[in-house]
Amino acid sequence: MRIVVTNCNTTPEMTEEIVQGARSAAAPGTTVTGLTPVWGPESAEGWLDSHLSAAAVLDTLRTYDGPPYDAVVMAGFGEHGREGVRELVDAPVVDITEAAAHLACLLGRRYGVVTTLDRSRGQIEDSLETARVARNCAAVLGTGLAVLDLATDPARTESAFLTAAERARAAGAEVLVLGCAGMTGLQRTLSEKLRLPVVDGVGAAVKLAESLVTLNLTTSRAGSYARPLPKRRVWGRPQPT
Repeated sequence: MRIVVTNCNTTPEMTEEIVQGARSAAAPGTTVTGLTPVWGPESAEGWLDSHLSAAAVLDTLRTYDGPPYDAVVMAGFGEHGREGVRELVDAPVVDITEAAAHLACLLGRRYGVVTTLDRSRGQIEDSLETARVARNCAAVLGTGLAVLDLATDPARTESAFLTAAERARAAGAEVLVLGCAGMTGLQRTLSEKLRLPVVDGVGAAVKLAESLVTLNLTTSRAGSYARPLPKRRVWGRPQPT
């Protein structure tokens, strides 16, 4: 089985971190390939970045010419584009945001999301609402850290997460969700310290993608995710003739 994991930004180092997390969750025999858009934001933080990232990810998958894949994992927490990707590709598409939330709902009555900057909270809340899993969300809280800051000081990242996680627990969260693909790998340490289940979206999405492939299930074409209508589409700036 081959799974492609799409980073939502143009930072190769973050793609590699995400791929490492995905491979650690994958079953033996599953191959994980990371894709980094060649254009778009270096980190996705805000509505503008998110919409730009969505178009870049779609273009990356549209122009993909590597080995055939069985599923797509979209590794952008709260980012746009999953519905468009489901129209575009024939393989099942699993977004880390809804994957993490669905698994969290199996582990407790209410979950909390701990993310990066506060400005990302609205997007995440909207994404959870669209996926119909917002009802069980106790809180979405920021750590005050930018995406590209997560790997520069692991001790600071862990401390900021723990502080926000305590606030989420006080709001009623029984399960915690890592609200950024760049946090992948923190779940084991944080779970031990918090004594709560901590769900990593990348690992959750990989396992759900494997399950869908194993069960021979993919996106329904009846209605919402029907194939795109045939028409002329211009990708990027037209070249002068």
